[in-house]
Amino acid sequence: MLTVAQFLYRQKADCKFGKPMKKLTLLFFLLICTGNSAAQKVFSVDFASQADVKVFVVDYESQADLLVFKVDYESRAGKNNGKWFFTRYASQADKKVFFTDYASQADVLIYFVKYESRAGWRKKEKTSWFY
Repeated sequence: MLTVAQFLYRQKADCKFGKPMKKLTLLFFLLICTGNSAAQKVFSVDFASQADVKVFVVDYESQADLLVFKVDYESRAGKNNGKWFFTRYASQADKKVFFTDYASQADVLIYFVKYESRAGWRKKEKTSWFY
């Protein structure tokens, strides 16, 4: 069985379009490598010291930095767009979050929305917390 790299190498050898094929191959691998880099699989930890990001759930949408929609399946998790899937184990998560008791303790203020289309960042300067 051929790996993807072997297949593409053989295709390139048979192709009369050397440079365009190299560009397509590079583009293909870049898309594969970056596809899951910012997935929103999160795990809720018990202590702030274990967390990558500390979050606080606000009462109103207008107070939030990030509007979060909780998805039911891992495959539906977004790429830093507020669609979160809560994992069963910390090792499965891309980010570990701690829910603080006070807004002043949090890195990011979130609000859980009812509809998937509402999810997303309200304050773009805080997006780096989830990369």
